[in-house]
Amino acid sequence: MMLYYGARMSVQTHDPPVVNELYQPTEKDEQVLEALKDGRDSDEPWGRANPRWLMDQTGLSKSNVEFCLRSLHDAGWVRRPSRGLYELVEDPRGEDDE
Repeated sequence: MMLYYGARMSVQTHDPPVVNELYQPTEKDEQVLEALKDGRDSDEPWGRANPRWLMDQTGLSKSNVEFCLRSLHDAGWVRRPSRGLYELVEDPRGEDDE
């Protein structure tokens, strides 16, 4: 922390997330990942979604989608740029492993 005019201010840095290459996605995680990757081979936007859209795409319940997003976020595979929005950071397995 640093002092600025006598008030304490915390300084936050936005370092790129560290991707856990050892994380083993569950079957439900895979469904969420596939939904996030959908459209990558076309001109459609892809890689960003909210939980509601992911529920519609995967057929998973709200709690399952939220659990998957939390797990993938903790592993560094997705990030949360703003409230209610998630985006794919990286699938370290590469295209051949899917």
